[in-house]
Order: sequence, then structure tokens, then C-alpha cells
Amino acid sequence: MTTPSPAPEAPEAPDAPEPDSKDWTWVLARPCPDCGYDAASIDRGRLGALVREDAVAWEQVLAGPGTTERPDPATWSPTEYACHVRDVHRVFAERVALMLAEETPTFENWDQDATAAADRYDLQRPEAVLPQLVGAAERVAAAYDAVPDDAWERRGLRSNGSAFTVDTLARYHLHDLVHHRWDVRLSRR
Repeated sequence: MTTPSPAPEAPEAPDAPEPDSKDWTWVLARPCPDCGYDAASIDRGRLGALVREDAVAWEQVLAGPGTTERPDPATWSPTEYACHVRDVHRVFAERVALMLAEETPTFENWDQDATAAADRYDLQRPEAVLPQLVGAAERVAAAYDAVPDDAWERRGLRSNGSAFTVDTLARYHLHDLVHHRWDVRLSRR
């Protein structure tokens, strides 16, 4: 009788990129000099469509070789960025629902770096991540499409005290998406 081989251990997690501790809420007041996103130029009626368009663009980002490879130890791979974008959609869908259901809720803090480490973004496969990202994008896009005209100014607070309306939260969310595709393009040079 042979003894079964032990299951292979997951490889050691790579070093985490430097945590992003910037307060990006300034992108609501002026264009981002890096990715070019301009929140004020966005037609609110197109927010859901723009979220969907961004999700479709990740298909090209995750196509081809090297999408699980980091360009350097301190920069996520395209697949790790896609995992983050998927989870951003999930978090924002929860926040929109909370803002529509409660009066000025405070959002739970979300530590994106802890999520990346705990969920081992570095081990996820692009062919699994892409449909999850597209599904999460569709859920939050549908939420934006369904916001009643009189609810866009409903407020919510981030744990650091930053105040958002449903409108500004959606615009802030869209910047995150646009900026991360810009990040990936730079990392693949």
C-alpha cells in the first residue's frame, strides 16, 4: 500500500506592493494628471455603460502571455489588478445599496492590500477572474442605472470622514477603473 503524497503547498506570497495611502477624492474636483480621467465631464446617465465598457476592456488586458507576471516585485500583475477591480466593483455595489437603503451610512473600511494578500491575488487565474470581474461590473452598473433621479444626492461617509453622494461615489468608482487600466498599460511597457 502506498501512502498518498502530501498536497503541494502554495508558493510563498510575493511581497506586497507599497500600500496606497493617498486620498484620491481630489479626482472629483480636478482631472487626474496621470490617467486623464475628468469626473466633471462624465454624463451621469452613462455611468453604468462606462462601467460595463471598462469591464469589457479587461478581456484584452488579460489576453495573451504574461498576465500573471509582475513587471517588478512592487507592481501587481495584470491579473492582480483585475482581481482588485473585481473587488472594487463588489465594494461599490455594497456602498451604493447602503446609501439607497439608509440615511447617511458610514462605510466599513476596506483594506485593499489585506484583501489582495488574503485572497492570494497572485495565484488567481485570468480565465477565472475575467468572468467574475464582468459579473461584478454588471451588478454595480445595473445599480447605477436604477438610481432614481431623486436619490443621486443621497449621502454616505467613508470611514475617514470623506463624504460622498451616490453621484460622486459613482464618479470616484469610475476613476478607480480607468486609473487601473492605465496602471496596467504602464506596467506592461
